Amino acid sequence: MTTDTAGGLMVSPSLEHAFVGTIMRYGAEPIACYDFDRVIAGYMADGMTEQQALEFFEYNVLGAWVGERTPCFLRQMPLAQALEEDEA
Repeated sequence: MTTDTAGGLMVSPSLEHAFVGTIMRYGAEPIACYDFDRVIAGYMADGMTEQQALEFFEYNVLGAWVGERTPCFLRQMPLAQALEEDEA
């Protein structure tokens, strides 16, 4: 991850293809948001299997805390699916 010099937004140049915008929360600085499916698809386009891409993402990307402005990753789904997964 690198810091955008314009405002301190934490961004990853290697994930630019998956950038979807910023997340705003009350009392907090905006954070970068990436599309989870696009991130995984990018790793697969680079030659990883889906399993390898998921493992790489979980360990090296999702597991990398770089402070309060650490980016988030969006998994788009219907509300019913999100609620179901939350209960599991």
